[in-house]
Amino acid sequence: QVQLVESGGTLVQAGGSLRLSCAASGRTFSTYTMGWFRQAPGKEREFVAGISGRHGRKYDGDSVKGRFTISRDNAKNTVYLQMNSLKPEDTAVYYCAAVLGPVRATPQHYEYWGQGTQVTVSS
Repeated sequence: QVQLVESGGTLVQAGGSLRLSCAASGRTFSTYTMGWFRQAPGKEREFVAGISGRHGRKYDGDSVKGRFTISRDNAKNTVYLQMNSLKPEDTAVYYCAAVLGPVRATPQHYEYWGQGTQVTVSS
């Protein structure tokens, strides 16, 4: 069982930066692939970025390439999402997710989810 708690969401102006954190419970955090997803009102949940457990390989969603960076600190059981050059269309609830397996862009692939943190980007 893995419990995930996101934090760091807030209101920010367009062009600004924000770092989200996701703290995980459990002793085997380093073995889990971690993903960040987001969901805006009326839209489907969208893959933002993922990082594998074993090798730390990173994958970015097309809409955030070059602006967002995922990272993890296994000693702290935490995964981060550094978001730069934020745009109003980045406004959404951001979720972190975990799975024992490869990085995939489909939400159904992930077994554990946090409660989400709201990011609002004003124009």
